[in-house]
Amino acid sequence: MGYPMAKNLRKGLDTNTTLLICDVNTDALERFVAETAGQGPVRVVPNGYTAAQAADTVITMLPNAAAVAAVYLDPATGILAGAGASPPAAPQTKLIMECGTIETPTILAVATATSASPVASSLTFVDAPVSGGPMGAQDATLTFMVGCDPTTSAQTFPRVQSLLAHMGSPSGIFLCGAVGAGTAFKVINNYLSAITSLAASEALNIGVKAGLDPALLTAVINASGGQCWVTSKSNPVPGVQAGVPSSRGYEGGFRIELCAKVLAMGSQLAKSVGARTVLDAPTLRAFEEAMADARYRGKDARVVYKWLNESES
Repeated sequence: MGYPMAKNLRKGLDTNTTLLICDVNTDALERFVAETAGQGPVRVVPNGYTAAQAADTVITMLPNAAAVAAVYLDPATGILAGAGASPPAAPQTKLIMECGTIETPTILAVATATSASPVASSLTFVDAPVSGGPMGAQDATLTFMVGCDPTTSAQTFPRVQSLLAHMGSPSGIFLCGAVGAGTAFKVINNYLSAITSLAASEALNIGVKAGLDPALLTAVINASGGQCWVTSKSNPVPGVQAGVPSSRGYEGGFRIELCAKVLAMGSQLAKSVGARTVLDAPTLRAFEEAMADARYRGKDARVVYKWLNESES
């Protein structure tokens, strides 16, 4: 996700603006520099500390809570330490933004550490998780759900929008509330998406087993009350839609392991707010059973259709 997002950001930025890049994969860094040659300056930096020292904006796309804690909070190599070592001149502020889908306690811990920083008055932390998957990242059509301090959002959000518009749809950048709200919106969206992935796969598998034409069945569903993003934008039946993971062996897309992770995050959020849920537990069990089989492990989450289709009733 981060690679195509960064490529679109480089493409959209002014050619005089330097883009700093950092990743644990050195091959990806070398490839990025080569592929963006001529679009504007690109410089590799070793860690978040160096990036935050040099840049007025730092955007991260990290895989999990442990990575976020390390990249932001490490006293030697972290973003907050780097920002503190090189604060901007007033009234400018450094903007730091995490775009991954990370557990709320970790996002709030970074927000708290930012507020406690000696340079807190010149430092703004925003959570802006994305939806749209690798295809949306590639096409710059991502949706962003932004959480930022309400007391400064009038100044911060337009700045955030101007950057995210290079990587997503301008109409799909939403101010969701305070820091952490963007993450809650994202988790709830993915909770629903995970469940509909299984539900749509079950429905289409029933049709295929009954001898119905899956393309025609999809067309009818999409013109009727059963329509959802899975049936219309990422159909799980191979051959029904071109350019989607199911039509290329379920490669690419949103891996089933990540889908299960965010479904579990949704369940945790529900418990924390006292919301009753019914469909999350059986859906998670289905994902776990599919992931236990090497034929489906590591594939796009819509591989649950193939798992259902090849399973005995």
